[in-house]
Amino acid sequence: MVMFQPPACRPDRTGCQRNSLFLPLLLLLLHSSLKAAQAAKPKGPGHTHLNSIRIDGDISLGGLFPVHARGHDGKPCGELKKEKGIHRLEAMLFALDRINNDNNLLPNITLGARILDTCSRDTHALEQSLTFVQALIEKDGTDVKCLGGGAPIITKPERVVGVIGASSSSVSIMVANILRLFK
Repeated sequence: MVMFQPPACRPDRTGCQRNSLFLPLLLLLLHSSLKAAQAAKPKGPGHTHLNSIRIDGDISLGGLFPVHARGHDGKPCGELKKEKGIHRLEAMLFALDRINNDNNLLPNITLGARILDTCSRDTHALEQSLTFVQALIEKDGTDVKCLGGGAPIITKPERVVGVIGASSSSVSIMVANILRLFK
């Protein structure tokens, strides 16, 4: 069964190179998601099982999709959800690919993404949405010194300008209420 048919190259062969990278990226994501789902073991209360995709760009969009089903026996994530999870993820990746390959849309700007797995749970979706909030909070490392006396390197997640998803209105409303606090 073929889940994704990449668009054909234009007659002048432009767009072929970037389109050819899309399918391997998707396959890599699916492979890593399956490995992560098999290796997922609870690590105690409050543990976040973070399945994510990061695509660099000038402007980043967030995505919250139920790539996995709800986990059982204390596991945050369960089986892979092909129809409602993977298909929605593919749709976002396909849209980003088409927009980035069209020189008439957003010229000289590349869209990126930070896509997170909600594991089909409201609470996990809220936990994952805090990843988007981390980029909005200013981290002050002036009072922190490394053992060598130098300043620490503080990595900050990329700032997202909007979030696509979640799959249900109730989760989308809860996530929107959290993100609204950090405009």
